[in-house]
Amino acid sequence: MKILVTGGLGFIGSHTVVELQNEGFEVVVIDDLSNADEKVLQGIESITGKSPIFEKLDLREKSKVTDFFQRHQDIEGAIHFAASKAVGESVEKPLLYYENNLGTLVYLLQELSKKEAASFIFSSSCTVYGQADKMPITEDAPVKHAESPYGNTKQIGEEIIRDSCRVLPHLQAISLRYFNPIGAHPSGKIGELPIGIPQNLVPFITQTAAGIREQLSVFGGDYPTADGTCIRDYIHVVDLAKAHVVALQRLLERKNKENYEVFNVGTGQGSSVLEVIASFERVSGTKLNYKIVDRRAGDVVSAYADTTKANKVLGWKAESSLDQAMKSAWDWEQNIRN
Repeated sequence: MKILVTGGLGFIGSHTVVELQNEGFEVVVIDDLSNADEKVLQGIESITGKSPIFEKLDLREKSKVTDFFQRHQDIEGAIHFAASKAVGESVEKPLLYYENNLGTLVYLLQELSKKEAASFIFSSSCTVYGQADKMPITEDAPVKHAESPYGNTKQIGEEIIRDSCRVLPHLQAISLRYFNPIGAHPSGKIGELPIGIPQNLVPFITQTAAGIREQLSVFGGDYPTADGTCIRDYIHVVDLAKAHVVALQRLLERKNKENYEVFNVGTGQGSSVLEVIASFERVSGTKLNYKIVDRRAGDVVSAYADTTKANKVLGWKAESSLDQAMKSAWDWEQNIRN
């Protein structure tokens, strides 16, 4: 069974490709390499014994998307990761985010809608909830005004998929609203490798510890939390990748109750930025050079998941601890620097 993975050489995408191939799927990867390295293919092949089919393609080019689907008419499902993903950057470059995150989604759905049947997994985000009224966040929590253009693209993206499924019964879709993916594959052969200055917390932590960054900035120390720093739900990327495979299998086997479903994917445990730093220092034995600075635009105070629905309906549950995820991230950082 051939599955398309867009953004399949990125952080979450590459780990999902590994899990798909481990389950026997044939995988086709599209990536424009704007935030990924083609060498990731070697890591995937080293882990699974097989390299996915790869095409370098910018999904913003509609004619090339159409051409791709004409050449791969046997694709039965797609997992869509390809998107710009940094909250702070989206505040500074909103038009880039709207073009890259929404236009590409429309082009993909237009091609999938031509098929007799198609399964679609959307890489959504807990940012759709904005600052939720209470924790943990359930799927029934109201979708509030987005705190950033990035979050807004995920909200609008879900609306586009929901509206499409309403009129295209042959299109089956699931949006996975996940929280904060961290860590790396236990083999140390693939992990998070941002191009340029990291936009996410954990790679900035590991790069600071490795001496690549002089100091880590902790954005805000005066939030209404126990230690004054933001709280997030940090999930190991391998656990997250497995959730995508389980969700895809649910659609392919027609076990879904509706042709559009939504699931939270997280650990159900909130950790503050300072707790993440403490976890890293614990597993690495390294003291981190960090400084608390002003708050960053677009950040919410707290966000962690109620995963009851994913646990019961999907039969999926996060297995790795924060310490395990941080250790795998540090092992990966040391591996690539050596």
